[in-house]
Amino acid sequence: MQSIFVDTSGWYATIVRKDHAHKAAKQFLSNNKLPLITSDYVMDETVTLLQSRIGHNYAVSFLDALQSSQQIQLIYLTPSHIAETIKLFRNRPDKGWSFTDCSSFVLMHEYKIQVAFAFDEHFQQAGFQTKP
Repeated sequence: MQSIFVDTSGWYATIVRKDHAHKAAKQFLSNNKLPLITSDYVMDETVTLLQSRIGHNYAVSFLDALQSSQQIQLIYLTPSHIAETIKLFRNRPDKGWSFTDCSSFVLMHEYKIQVAFAFDEHFQQAGFQTKP
């Protein structure tokens, strides 16, 4: 079954009402029927971003929603994923991809996911489709 990988930019836009993509993000998630996949690295990045920009309570609420959701699968990077991430990160200094971006691309390749719920052009640079 197809799945959609969720990036920090997708989570952030969904949660933060003042984000320029909030309306599109909320609408996309409310209409989506496919399973969502995210990673422990994206979770960490999202929690850190939420806490620093809008507060601890939002970060905790995100964690609670992530843990209680039946539609979201949280994948933990293994040592082999991390090794592949390091390799990709080292080999693409021209792109400005973050380490977390690279870890997402590694997982998306492994799980054969072609679509990311993201507002980050790096996913398109890496050859993936983005929604919305």
